[in-house]
Amino acid sequence: MERAKSFHRRKIVIVFLGMMLALVLLGVRLTKLMIGDSEYYASLAQDLHERERTIKAERGRILDRNGVVLADNRTVCTISVIHSQIKDPEQVIQVLTKELKLDEAAVRKRVEKVSSIERIAKNVEKEVGDKIREYDLAGVKVDEDYRRYYPFGSMASKVLGFTGGDNQGIIGLEVEYDKVLEGTPGKILTLTDARGIELENTGESRLEPEEGMDLKISIDSNIQKFAEQAAYKVMDQKQAESVSILILNPKNGEIYAMTNVPEFDLNDPYELTDVLKEKTGTGDADALQDALNRMWRNGCLNDTYEPGSTFKVVTAAAGLESGVVTLQDTFSCPGFKIVEDRRIRCHKVGGHGAETFVQATQNSCNPVFIEVGLRLGVERYFSYFRQFGLSEKTGVDLPGEAATIMHREENVGQVELATISFGQSFQITPLQLAATVSSIINGGVRITPHLALEASERDGTLRDVYTYEKGKQILSEETSQTMRYLLEQVVDGGGGKNAYIEGYRIGGKTATSETLPRSANQYISSFIGFAPADDPQVLALCVINKPQGVYYGGTIAAPVVKEIFENILPYLGLEKAAAEPETGTFLANS
Repeated sequence: MERAKSFHRRKIVIVFLGMMLALVLLGVRLTKLMIGDSEYYASLAQDLHERERTIKAERGRILDRNGVVLADNRTVCTISVIHSQIKDPEQVIQVLTKELKLDEAAVRKRVEKVSSIERIAKNVEKEVGDKIREYDLAGVKVDEDYRRYYPFGSMASKVLGFTGGDNQGIIGLEVEYDKVLEGTPGKILTLTDARGIELENTGESRLEPEEGMDLKISIDSNIQKFAEQAAYKVMDQKQAESVSILILNPKNGEIYAMTNVPEFDLNDPYELTDVLKEKTGTGDADALQDALNRMWRNGCLNDTYEPGSTFKVVTAAAGLESGVVTLQDTFSCPGFKIVEDRRIRCHKVGGHGAETFVQATQNSCNPVFIEVGLRLGVERYFSYFRQFGLSEKTGVDLPGEAATIMHREENVGQVELATISFGQSFQITPLQLAATVSSIINGGVRITPHLALEASERDGTLRDVYTYEKGKQILSEETSQTMRYLLEQVVDGGGGKNAYIEGYRIGGKTATSETLPRSANQYISSFIGFAPADDPQVLALCVINKPQGVYYGGTIAAPVVKEIFENILPYLGLEKAAAEPETGTFLANS
C-alpha cells in the first residue's frame, strides 16, 4: 500500500515538472515571438493588410545638342478595379464601358473577376481619367502614369527608338540608354481589412518615384530636318526603295544627323508605313511582325551593302601610304583589265586611255584601282584593312550594329583582290564607311561615331559626361593631306562635280554598285563628301537604294549632298573661301 502511494506521488511530481517545463518552453517561445520576431510577424501582418500599386517614374527626356526636346512624356492614367470594394458592379461596368469606349463584355469580365486588383486600361488620356475619377465609384482606382511622347513625330525615329507599354526601351537610344532614362518607380500603399476592403480614414501612403535622367545627344534637330527633307525628296524623285543619309563631325565622331527614310511615327510605332502596308497586305501575325522589324531597322548600321567606288578611298589611302602608287604615276585604261581568267571591265566601255592617278580617281577608273590593289597584294591589303579599323565594328552607341562581311584572307586570290579594290564582292555598313573615310581625311586618326554627350537631372545638374577614347593613328598626316587633295579633285573636275559649291572647298567620291543578285539589274547609288576640303569639319554620306531610271551616284547622290551642304555649311558657321586649292604642292611632293 505504502509502495503504491509513493509511486502515485512520484507520478504527480513528474507530471507537475512536465507541465512546468512545458510552461517554461511556451514562455520562451512566446518571448521570442513577441520580442525577438516581433518585427518579422508585424511585417507579415502589415503585408496581409496592405495593397500595393506601382507609380511609374517619369522617364528622362532626350535632348538634341542645343537642348531641343526630342523625346518627352505625357501624363496618362491607368484604370483599375478592386473587386472586394465595388458596391455597384453594374454602374462601374456601364461607366467604364462608356468613358473608355471598350467592349462591355470585356469590361464585365474584368470587373466581376475575383482578384486583389484588376487593370481595366492603361495609357488613358488624362482628361478621360479625370472624368472617371469624378464619378467617385467605389472600387475604381485612377492612377496617374506617364507615356512617352515624341514632339517631332517621325524625326530620327530609328535613332531615338521608342518604349513599350511599361515604358522600357525597345529600340534605338531608348534601349541603349534605358538605365539612364528609366528612373525608379514609386508605390501607393492602401490598408485593408481581412476581407481586402479598404479601411476608412486611413488614407494612402506613397513612396514617390524618382524621375530618370535627361540624355543630351549630338544630333542637331535642324541638320536632321535638312537631311530628312533631302532624303524624302530624292526618294520621291527616283522612286527609290529607301534612302540613308549620315552627317557627322569627322574630327571627333559626333553624329549630327542620321536618317533612313521612310521613317515611322514614334507616337504610333506599330502602324506600318504606307509602302509596307501595300507589301504586307492583310498577312498573318508573323508577316506583320516581320514588316515591323523591317520598318524599325536602322539601315545606316543594321544593314550592310557593297560600297562600290566610295571604297576606292580606302584602296587609294593604302596605296599611297605603302608607296605602291604616287599621284603622278601614269596608267593606261583600255576599258578593261584581265586578271587571271577574268576580264573585268571599266564603267567606261571605250576606256579612259592614258591617265595619272589623280585623273584615274576623278574618273573612278576600275582598272587603275585593280592595279593598285594587285601591287599591294593580298597580305598587305588585308593588313591595311585591319589597320583602318574595317575588320571591327565602329562601336557606335546604338544597338544591332552589323559587322563587315569580308572574304577570309586565305581564300582571297587575285580575282577577289581585284574586285575588293574597287568596292565589290564584300559588304560593310554605311556607318563603317563614313567612320573610315572620316579617319582617312581627318589627319589619320580613327574615330568612334557616337551620339550620347551627357546625362543630367531635370534641373540641369550634370551627372555624367560621355567620353570616347581617341583612336589610333591609322595612317600618316601626310597621306591624309594627300587624300584630301585627291578627293577635292573628284569634286572640282571629276565624277563628283555635281557636289561642287562655288566658294566652298568640297571633297568627295561617288559610287554606283549593283545589288545581289546581279541579274536583278538593280543598283545602289551613293556619294560621300566633306567640307572644307583642307580642314574637314563635316562629312556626309548619301546612299540611295534601288533608284529607278538614271542610277549613277555622281548624277543623283552627289546633288543630294550638295543641297545639304548648301543649307548646313552656313548654319555651322563655315564661311565661303575665295582661295583656290594649291594643286601644285602635292604633285611636287609625291
